[in-house]
Amino acid sequence: MSSSRNPKAEAVHFTDQEALQFHAQGKPGKLEITPTKPLATQRDLSLAYSPGVAAPVHAIAENPHAAYDYTNKGNLVAVVSNGTAILGLGNLGALASKPVMEGKGALFKRFADIDAIDLLVDTQDTQEFINSVRFLSPSFGGINLEDIKAPDCFIIEQRLKELMNIPVFHDDQHGTAIICAAGLINAAALTGRELRDCKLVVNGAGAAGIACLELAVAMGIPKSNVILCDTKGVVYQGRTEGMNQWKSAYAADTKARTLAEALEGADVLFGLSAKGAVTADMVRSMAEKPIIFAMANPDPEITPEEVAAVRSDAIVATGRSDYPNQINNVLGFPFIFRGALDVQASTINEAMKIAAAEALAALARTEVPDQVAAAYAGRQPSFGPEYIIPAPFDPRLIVTVATAVAKAAMDSGVARRPIVDMDAYAAQLRGRLDPLAGWLQSTYAAVRANPKRVVFAEGEEAAVIRAAHTYFTEGFGVPILIGTESVVRRRFKELGIPLRPEFEIYDTRKGAHVDEFTNYLYARLQRRGYLKRDCQRLATNERNVFGALMVAHGMADALVTGVTRNWTNAFDDITRVLDEEPGHHLIGASMALLRGRAVLIADTSVHDMPDAVQLANIATEAARSARSFGMEPRVAFLAYSTFGQPKGERSDQVREAVAILAERQVDFEFDGDMAADVALNRELMRHYPFCRLSDTANVLVMPAFHAASISTNMLKELGGATVIGPILVGLSRPVQICEFGAKDYDIVNMAAIAAHDAGRKG
Repeated sequence: MSSSRNPKAEAVHFTDQEALQFHAQGKPGKLEITPTKPLATQRDLSLAYSPGVAAPVHAIAENPHAAYDYTNKGNLVAVVSNGTAILGLGNLGALASKPVMEGKGALFKRFADIDAIDLLVDTQDTQEFINSVRFLSPSFGGINLEDIKAPDCFIIEQRLKELMNIPVFHDDQHGTAIICAAGLINAAALTGRELRDCKLVVNGAGAAGIACLELAVAMGIPKSNVILCDTKGVVYQGRTEGMNQWKSAYAADTKARTLAEALEGADVLFGLSAKGAVTADMVRSMAEKPIIFAMANPDPEITPEEVAAVRSDAIVATGRSDYPNQINNVLGFPFIFRGALDVQASTINEAMKIAAAEALAALARTEVPDQVAAAYAGRQPSFGPEYIIPAPFDPRLIVTVATAVAKAAMDSGVARRPIVDMDAYAAQLRGRLDPLAGWLQSTYAAVRANPKRVVFAEGEEAAVIRAAHTYFTEGFGVPILIGTESVVRRRFKELGIPLRPEFEIYDTRKGAHVDEFTNYLYARLQRRGYLKRDCQRLATNERNVFGALMVAHGMADALVTGVTRNWTNAFDDITRVLDEEPGHHLIGASMALLRGRAVLIADTSVHDMPDAVQLANIATEAARSARSFGMEPRVAFLAYSTFGQPKGERSDQVREAVAILAERQVDFEFDGDMAADVALNRELMRHYPFCRLSDTANVLVMPAFHAASISTNMLKELGGATVIGPILVGLSRPVQICEFGAKDYDIVNMAAIAAHDAGRKG
C-alpha cells in the first residue's frame, strides 16, 4: 500500500470551545420538531387535534397497521442509549450521551431523510432497560440502540427483537460489521481469495468485534478458520478466565495463546481494540497480501504508514477519515433503516445485513461519479487497494443500499408492505437526497486535497479571525488577513486564538506593491473617470480592492469578503479590478435547502432588471452551476403569470428568454413563464401537460433582482431554509462575497467555495 499521500490531509480539527459553541448557538442542540401540516386556523387545529383526530384513532384501533398511514410511525426511529459505552469515552451516564444521540438523529435526517428522536434510559439494569424500550414501541417504526456496553448490549438487543415487531438494530455491532464485511468482500477479491479459505483473526471481543465475527461467518468464513482475541489473549477452548457465552461460542481449538501467535499466517485481521495493539512484527508474520482492518478509534491498532514500512502487499482499512478505506458506519445505518422502514419490516435480519454489505461492495467496484471524484482533486478514485469501500458522500448510497435491504426483507418474508415498483421506489429515494450537503462535503474534500491561499479582506473582525483559524485547521490552506498588523495581532490575543506562523498579514498602507497595484488600476480605470491619485487611494484604503489586486497578481488564489460592507459595495470594489471569465456570464446564485429539497435561485445579486438576453444567459450560467453542485438542472423562468395568464409584469421578457434558449438548443430542461407554485409543485404542474420540464424545477430564474432577493430572504427567515450565497459565478478570478454580518461558519463555507473555484480555474 502506497504511503505517498499526506495521511493527515483530510483530518478535521477544532477546539473544545468551537464544539461547545456549535452545540449552543441558536437553539441549543441539533434537532427540533416541526409540524408537517398547516396549523394557522381554527379548522387546522380542529383537524390536527380534537375532534379531527378521532377518525384516525378509530382507524388505527381497528387496524394497527393504519398507524403507518396516518402518523409519523413509519419514518420515526428512536435512538436509545444508557450511556454505558459512549464513543471511546466510557460509561458517563445516560444524560451525557444526549449530544451523541442527537448527532445520530441528525445523521439519520441528513443521509436518509429519517426522523429520529433520542431516548435516554437512566439505568444499567438490563431488564429495566428492556422494559423501558419495549413499552414505547408503538411510537416508532424502528429502534437504533447505541453506546451500550458489552455484554449488556447483546442481551438487550436479543430480548427486544423477541418482544417487538419492529426493527431493532444495535449500530455499534451491526453497522460496523456490515461496512467491515463490504470491505472484506472486495479485499478478498483483490487478493484472489475466497472467503471460505480465509483465516481470520479478530482482536477485540466487545460488541463490534463479536458482530463483525458473526457476520463474516454468516458470509462464508468457516468458524474453524476464526480466532478471537481479547485483552487476555486468544479465546481458546478450555479457557475460563474472562469468558461469557458470546466468547465461548467462538472459542478456538488452537495452540495459539497470544495475538502475535494467532496472526502467524493469518489472511485477515479485524482490529476492534486499542491503539498500538498490533506491531510491525505481527504484520510481517501474516500471509501474503494480508488484509488488515485496524478499526480502533480515534487511533488504529496500527497505522497504514507502519504497515507500509514492512509490507508493500497489504490492503489496509481504518476507522478514520484521513486514511483511505474508512470503515464508517454512516455508510450503513441510515440506508439500512431507510429500506427496512419503507417495507415496514418486522426486523432487520441476517439476509438484510448481508444484502447491505454486498450492495456496498458492488458500489465500490463501479465507476465513481463526478460528484465523488471531484473530492479527490485530480486523483480519480477507482476500485483497488485504496478504494474498497464507497465514499460517505457518494449520492448513490441511498438508492443502492436501501433498495438492496428492502428487497432482502421482501425475499426473506419480513416485509409487511412489499414494494411493487422498484424503479419508482429508487426515484423516490433520489428525491430524498440532500444535494447541497453532498456538494459541500465533496467541495471540502477537494479543497483539503488541493489547499489554497485565500485572502480574508476584513482581517480585524472577530468572525473573520475565527473563520480564518477554522479555514487553516480544517486543512483548506493558508489564510491571508488584510488589516493593521497591530490590531490583527491584538484581536487574535483577545479572542484566545493562536496566531500561527503560517498566517499572513497585509497592511494596505505598508504594502510593497502599492505602486504596481496603482498602475494596474489606473490602466483599467483611467477612461472611467479615475485619476491616478484616485487609484492610489483605492489601492491603499480599500481592503476589497487591495485583496482583489493580490488575487489578480497571483499573490493569492482567492478572496472572501463582505462581512462589514453591503454586498453591492463589495461587488463594485471587486469589479473595479476583475472582469467576467471569458465564455461565462457574471451572476449571483443562491442555493436554498429546505426539508431536504434544494433549489438554485438566480440572479440574486448582479442583474437588477435583466432583459430577455440577460435572462437567457443567467439561465445558462445557473444550469452550469447546478451541474457543478451535482444536480441535473430543470430550469423554470418565474413570473407572476403561468404560460400567459394572468398578464403579469415582465412576463414578455421571460417568454422571450425562453424563445432565445430554444434557438440556442441548450442541453438542459427549461420552460416558462410560470408561477413559483407551479414550478415547485408536481400536482399543479400536471395541469400543464405541454410543460417541457420532466419534474419540478430545481433552478429558478427570477424575473428581476428584487424578486430573487426577497424570496431567498423570506425562505431563510420564515421558512427556516439554509441559504448559501449569493455565490458569485462567472468572474475571471475566484472571489466570494458574504452577506453583511455573516457568521464565522458562513465565511468558512464561502472561503472553501472560493478555494474550490481556484482549483477549478487552475
